[in-house]
Amino acid sequence: MNGAAGDNRGLRRIGGKLVHKGPIASVRMETFEYPDGSTAERQVVVHPGSVAVVAHDGKVVYMVRQPREPVGEAAMLEIPAGKLDVEGETPLECARRELAEEIGMAAGDWRELDWFYTSPGFATERCHLFLATELYDAEAEKPDYERIDIVQVPLEDLDSAIAECRDAASLVGLLMLRRLLP
Repeated sequence: MNGAAGDNRGLRRIGGKLVHKGPIASVRMETFEYPDGSTAERQVVVHPGSVAVVAHDGKVVYMVRQPREPVGEAAMLEIPAGKLDVEGETPLECARRELAEEIGMAAGDWRELDWFYTSPGFATERCHLFLATELYDAEAEKPDYERIDIVQVPLEDLDSAIAECRDAASLVGLLMLRRLLP
């Protein structure tokens, strides 16, 4: 991945309308025109974007288990992550907030690894992936609605965590971590 935007080669959005506005995402019916003049209508889920954080201290990678009701999972293993839903907050600021809220940690060293679309076939969500190291305890107010258990995965067990993960951000993040480790 290189973080570069895709090649649209003359693809243009020529119209659209909002069909649903929700607290997490909105849905639009959009009309696109291709370079040959043909058009297509697509349903697009508009999402504000997200962050995901690969946090490790040289011994363990910090992960969370939490329910993911939309896919019927009671306890998915994931890296800390969250939605860019605070007005004016940068992806790095959001990543810092999410790391504190989800695992009670802060980091002395932050590095943006890359960004990717989570599901470009129908959604605009762009996930910013960060590496957080030099970890230390931090306090943050945890939202009442979150049901999160912190999981410390020894780095030597990274492959088993990768095998257990089912969400894109965690898989991308852990695979990048495996590539970065000596």
